Amino acid sequence: MEVLKQKIREQGVVISDNVLKLDALLNHQIDPALTMQMGREFAAKFSEDGVTRIITVESSGIPVAFATAAEMGVPLVFARRKKTLLADPDAYCERVPSFTKGIVTDIMVSREFIGPEDRILFIDDIIANGDAAKGVIKIIERSGAELVGFGVVVEKCFQSGASTLREQGIRVESLAKIKSLSDGKVHFD
Repeated sequence: MEVLKQKIREQGVVISDNVLKLDALLNHQIDPALTMQMGREFAAKFSEDGVTRIITVESSGIPVAFATAAEMGVPLVFARRKKTLLADPDAYCERVPSFTKGIVTDIMVSREFIGPEDRILFIDDIIANGDAAKGVIKIIERSGAELVGFGVVVEKCFQSGASTLREQGIRVESLAKIKSLSDGKVHFD
């Protein structure tokens, strides 16, 4: 998606050779028109897969996952990172490390919202090492649902997350692939 790449060039901030800050675009401020365009792009890529539900991880994946769900006319469920007083005590739960936050958190999805009848499309904002993605995929597998694919806005190709998923036979569709962040610049694949 050329418009996305251009926005990343203009608004992304390279913090190090491994970290790209996209707060102005995905993680703090949202560009509604671009987000809806990304949702349409994912919906088109997975239009023939019989998707019944979209899943993502709280919180940065929600806008693009919502746009995709709206375009496909299916519900969106997101894996929560924090337990609430009303949380389902029998929820699917996985412990996952966060690359950018440098902490380990639990992600939870209520059994009420995914099950064996579902064909699930997983949408997320960025994949680096893929730890959160692996956690969500384990939850999907435990629910008996079928994962039809993983759509990610930004794939950091120099980290192993997306390639590991592909090696497991999971279809991965990326809107922007970054091959490196060397010299303080974003280099696309």
